[in-house]
Amino acid sequence: MELNDLIRELQPRITALRRELHANPELAFAEQRTSDLVARHLEALGVEVHRGLASTGVVATIKAGSSGRAIGLRADMDALPLDELNEFPHRSTQAGRMHACGHDGHTAMLLGAAEVLSARRQFDGTVHLIFQPGEEGGSGGRVMIEQGLFERFPMGMVFGLHNWPGMPAATIAVREGPVMAGGDTFEIVVTGRGGHAAMPHLADDTVVAGSAIVQALQSLVARKVDPVRAAVVSIARFQAGSANNVLPETAVLGGTMRYLDPGMRQLLLDGLHRVTAGVAAAHGVRAEVRLRCGYPPTVNHPTPSAHGVAAATAAVGRERVVVTYDPTMGSEDFSFLAQTVPGCYVWLGSAPERGGHMLHSPHYDFNDEIIPTAIRYWVSLVERALAPSE
Repeated sequence: MELNDLIRELQPRITALRRELHANPELAFAEQRTSDLVARHLEALGVEVHRGLASTGVVATIKAGSSGRAIGLRADMDALPLDELNEFPHRSTQAGRMHACGHDGHTAMLLGAAEVLSARRQFDGTVHLIFQPGEEGGSGGRVMIEQGLFERFPMGMVFGLHNWPGMPAATIAVREGPVMAGGDTFEIVVTGRGGHAAMPHLADDTVVAGSAIVQALQSLVARKVDPVRAAVVSIARFQAGSANNVLPETAVLGGTMRYLDPGMRQLLLDGLHRVTAGVAAAHGVRAEVRLRCGYPPTVNHPTPSAHGVAAATAAVGRERVVVTYDPTMGSEDFSFLAQTVPGCYVWLGSAPERGGHMLHSPHYDFNDEIIPTAIRYWVSLVERALAPSE
């Protein structure tokens, strides 16, 4: 059966599966129902299924021919801790959980590709399908690597994709180099003597000191980062006090720093400590910086990127492949995989003709119309990257 005929035949089933996943979202490392569904679907195809990495991770292996070459295709499975505000029949049935980033679609599309690849087997080598938990802040990709992903399933290249509501449906953006930023979160705890708001000279005003730190940190990127290099430092949280006439002993600031160049991280971190310590000393208070390391930048390697362009062209036509675009300052834990094995991460346009919402919105829903496009991309990618030698 021709590729498009196969995809057309399975599209209704994959759409129904996607909506089932949407209605039953699970958070990082708790994707047990999702993992079970994925494993059952793959086992029904007669392919090798391996479970247990990062608790709920699933890896399926499909082989064809005799080549020793191998590649990996990755989809994330977890949802977000968010209440869904949609009213359609497949809305979330779980309070405080929602597939607001399209990981339900990513999982379903890779399952669809598994069906086609196992049926056609028009490639020479091995493809590992990686269903990963814990992308939304859980570093699930890193955990799978630490637990032996690439030792147990050696591969020369790894590929990922993400639906992108900011691009027209059935377009694909793929480029070499940085595509998503690295990001770390931090907390600054400012402490001093509390006191009466009417007698500030007898206390240390942690609110004023914290406000000064917020202002001073804005100069970190503006004056310490080369203007042609991208970086962002944002304070998104300021918590202090509980009464209008009490100067609090503690103020807590929270924020993120993001960067495309891995070398930028240390510059920002050094500046964060330096500015915080200096401003705190000037105000006579103490300040402690607590850093939570996040995801490194997602950087596409030249060779897999070339395969990505070729596969995207086969899937949607050259006129719908975008190769010149700006990276986003959002972060993605596919970066851990691409740091270890040459990788390529693409954006799959998902904006519907009417309506639609951006990622992480409580009104978001995955656009099922792009399912065939993703399956064509995955299959084309495997059949090109693992093309039989002449």
